[in-house]
Amino acid sequence: MKKKIVVAITGASGTIYAKLLLEQLQGLHEQIADVSIVMSTNAKQVWEFELNNTDYQKMPFKFYDKHDFMAPFASGSARYDTMVIIPCSMGTLGRIAAGVSDDLVTRAADVILKERRKLILVARDTPLNLIHLRNMTTVTEAGGIICPAIPSFYSKPQTIEDVAMTVVNRVVDLIGLDHSSYRWSE
Repeated sequence: MKKKIVVAITGASGTIYAKLLLEQLQGLHEQIADVSIVMSTNAKQVWEFELNNTDYQKMPFKFYDKHDFMAPFASGSARYDTMVIIPCSMGTLGRIAAGVSDDLVTRAADVILKERRKLILVARDTPLNLIHLRNMTTVTEAGGIICPAIPSFYSKPQTIEDVAMTVVNRVVDLIGLDHSSYRWSE
């Protein structure tokens, strides 16, 4: 069964993760029914600052304004399987943990959790304070998955993109898509 996926991009540093995930999803289109994107204004600014481009505008997915509560994934009846917030700012994480649905990102996350579907938060901050940790615990207890943007190195990555792909490959695995990537002891 093909996946329906929401990707939210917040203004945390780490836009490379979002870029690489969107590129991966393009390449796995035969396993996907829909990819819908919501980006905050800060996310667009950070993308342009960190990556020196606006290539998100070239992605073949439908983009929704962060205030568009008429987006299909703002309701559980649309039956989206998975939501990935990449990178996920601590502010977004905190609002999700508190149940505050003040924009499309937090509303969609609330819907995914209430429908018992897969919410993956690629948390991007360091160091973490006790509030961050408690918010992560709350989201985890509610059924969300915290997937920190912590790369692995056993695949011996050679470029910054290779390093970032170690995180993105984990996210793609968590979504449940078949893809090729480095596997331990294979």
